[in-house]
Amino acid sequence: MTEVEELPVEERARRPLLERVAVLANPVVLVVLILDAVLLAWLELLFLPLRVWDFWPDVPRAYNWPLPVTILIAAVTTPWLVLAAARCSSRMIVVALPFLAWLGAVVVFGVAGPGGDVLLTDDWRSLVLLSVGSLAGAAALGTRLTLPQPR
Repeated sequence: MTEVEELPVEERARRPLLERVAVLANPVVLVVLILDAVLLAWLELLFLPLRVWDFWPDVPRAYNWPLPVTILIAAVTTPWLVLAAARCSSRMIVVALPFLAWLGAVVVFGVAGPGGDVLLTDDWRSLVLLSVGSLAGAAALGTRLTLPQPR
């Protein structure tokens, strides 16, 4: 007996519908992941110049340090987007699309931001954001080779 013949009648009738929904859901999930990557890149760039004064205005000027919390967000979310895309497809270019969208959005929004503003300034935080996000995404792409392939 095959695997489908061993299932109850209700399961056999429902199984093709679930498979059709799963096939249609993968492209939708990939589009949402790409949009998430662009939105995250935009938010990470907007909040990159945060300083202590933004949260605590009474701090003395000597303690107004930068708070690059968006670098940590990029370090966590960029690999998560890549690994989530790896669950949807087995093709490497499709898996890399959220990472490439994040990288492209950081460059485009950073150089030609909203209203012509330059969000990627000549500061160490911009370099660290690009490096951490890129390295984390590239590491996730590398580990994708060791994950079980979706069908």
